[in-house]
Amino acid sequence: MYKTQYLAKIGLLAAVATLLMFFEVPVPMLPAFLKLDISELPAVIAVFSLGPVAGVLVDLIKNMLHIAGTQTAGIGELANFLVGVAFLVPAGLVYRRHSCYQGALLALTAGSVTMVAAASLLNYFVLIPLYQAVLHFPLEQVIAMGSAANPHIVDLKTFVTLAIAPFNAIKGLVIAVFTLLLYRKVLPLLHEG
Repeated sequence: MYKTQYLAKIGLLAAVATLLMFFEVPVPMLPAFLKLDISELPAVIAVFSLGPVAGVLVDLIKNMLHIAGTQTAGIGELANFLVGVAFLVPAGLVYRRHSCYQGALLALTAGSVTMVAAASLLNYFVLIPLYQAVLHFPLEQVIAMGSAANPHIVDLKTFVTLAIAPFNAIKGLVIAVFTLLLYRKVLPLLHEG
């Protein structure tokens, strides 16, 4: 009975996350292709109510369902998943030790910090080179799109520092705010049954 409820909750949260992934907005002063969505929110709720594995499963399902309509050959979804896991796992581990509102705040902060670091490193060493190799997307074009939003972006290092890191910091803050707003209303419902 418990396993069925657990899987049903993961499925429901993954469905909500998949829908939320389609509602994205550009972030001012950042390259237009960096769009913000709150699809990590259901995964964070899963982490807090069901544990880190549940959150990772929600994120995995969301990205697998989203891949069907992608224009990035799955690289965008891979990036979203890896960066999401970098947020969810630390947040889940911290929250497991401190399961209260203040613990949630600490967990969301830890998740945001690790997400920014992981996103920066992954983009620099793996994801942007992968875009270049698979989609034949020239680095110069990535830098030019970054430079159009921020003239201080002149190479890959400044692109990661002035676009990727701030974008993920903003994303972490937005997810944290939404999570804390829903914390007392949604988590008790998921703990029931």
